[in-house]
Amino acid sequence: MRTSVALRSLALLLLSIAASATGSRLAAQVERLDPALDALVPADVRLERLVGKLDWCEGPAWRRSGGYLLFSDIPQNTIYRWKEGEGLSVFLRPAGYIRNDPAGVELGTNGLTFDAQDRLVMADHGNRQIARLDEKNFTRVTLADRYQGKRLNSPNDLVIHSNGDIYFTDPPYGLRDLNRNPAKELDFNGVYRLTAAGELILVTRDLTFPNGIALSPDERTLYVAVSDPQHPVIMAYDVAPAGGVSGGRVFFDASPLQRAGKRGVPDGMTVDARGNLFSTGPGGVLVISPQGKHLGTIVTGQTTSNAEFGDDGSSLYLTADMDIIRVRLTTKGIGF
Repeated sequence: MRTSVALRSLALLLLSIAASATGSRLAAQVERLDPALDALVPADVRLERLVGKLDWCEGPAWRRSGGYLLFSDIPQNTIYRWKEGEGLSVFLRPAGYIRNDPAGVELGTNGLTFDAQDRLVMADHGNRQIARLDEKNFTRVTLADRYQGKRLNSPNDLVIHSNGDIYFTDPPYGLRDLNRNPAKELDFNGVYRLTAAGELILVTRDLTFPNGIALSPDERTLYVAVSDPQHPVIMAYDVAPAGGVSGGRVFFDASPLQRAGKRGVPDGMTVDARGNLFSTGPGGVLVISPQGKHLGTIVTGQTTSNAEFGDDGSSLYLTADMDIIRVRLTTKGIGF
């Protein structure tokens, strides 16, 4: 056992060193726990480091109409654009807060996605709102910033239902001192549903630190990651055809991975066309079946915040601390 642990530690060290050069491609360490993983993650899977030397990357979103990736660097208050053959460029700066009296230090956007009209919708962390970008003049439309008259905390991640409803999480991560910040007007950290008609409905107020959010391929299940070191779980909720949410159950418990010394908590996630979750969490990217079984982990060697399918649908883009990493899989994301 000691030899195995030592070899694994050495492998992670070599992974970290090899990934220090932008554009490097190296064999990924994969912890395979179930044979079903072989149909999703190829045996020769590699990590491709596309961008490095950022601050803290989040919220990747693939724009199919343009063939490029957008992602947030929250401390830099910037949304970056990365495209094959062109590299990295600034898409929007400032992406979030623009005044000089912020309630926290994370001023930029976090989660990003595109609606049915190909408009960028943002979890505007710094401005404490959900907003849509008008790219004709790069102004934004506030979609939601208050619940029952009180300011939201700092919207973190979002997903859009085919009926136009936006589901989003609202933890306190954008506020200095988190729940203790006097600027925090709500006494809970919620998950919300913003209907296409503009009504803001509270889905749950019972989660300590709701974070990543995703829908199953049939849109009947809503997944919410809880980034609480004391209760690191992924929750699942039932979604009615009209968009209403009910129930609530632990879909996956990551606490055994934490107790085993794995670094990280459940954070961002994406879902493939077969309903498998690719969720960042302790150890890297956890691959979880629709039944909640942990099939294996793509080990990144660093704290990984989020994941998004792109290219032809079989590329998984990861925001991993200061890096953007691409992984080629043998499954595809929803809608590709």
